[in-house]
Amino acid sequence: MSAEPTVGVGPHPLPWPDDDRLDPELLAAGDRRNVADHYRYWSVEAIVADLDPRRHGFHVAIENWEHDFNIGTVVRNANAFLAAGVHIIGPHRWDRRGAMSTHRYLHLHHHRDVDEFADWCAERDLGIVAIDNVDGSMPIESTALPTRCVLLFGQEGPGLSDAALAAADMTCAITQYGSTRSLNAGVASGIAMYAWVTQHVD
Repeated sequence: MSAEPTVGVGPHPLPWPDDDRLDPELLAAGDRRNVADHYRYWSVEAIVADLDPRRHGFHVAIENWEHDFNIGTVVRNANAFLAAGVHIIGPHRWDRRGAMSTHRYLHLHHHRDVDEFADWCAERDLGIVAIDNVDGSMPIESTALPTRCVLLFGQEGPGLSDAALAAADMTCAITQYGSTRSLNAGVASGIAMYAWVTQHVD
């Protein structure tokens, strides 16, 4: 029976490269993190510094009133699609296991409530795009999304709060074709981010 494939790389052979971006502990012990091969042995700080100039014009926000376990997946998707930032509205605590440590490479913002979040967006001229399948929402696959915006998601079950929907500049829904009424925030966030990327990234 063959052994399971090992993720990442082992200790770097000596002599080590002369590169300030590399982490001595990772060089010595190996790098088993969930990072692209280009970033093997790089420190977290070096990776963030490399990503920052290339981040896209959208942010991601999610309400956290019920400690939704999908938040970790939203954060992981935000890393994959190179979001400018991730915003947690409500309690600061959330289950980070689903993020697979990708939150370390993102800029996380916490807001006490929707009003505080909306003020933050207004100060930076960021439009708020609510993602929810409510009456009056527009199909995201055929809607022009703002170049600079925040994609706002609700929780499994209740969706976005009335306050969040009222704060949004526009509301989009992901067209569905089966019997289920909704998608969880983890899945919906990946689809919405991909929709933004297909419109704005060459």
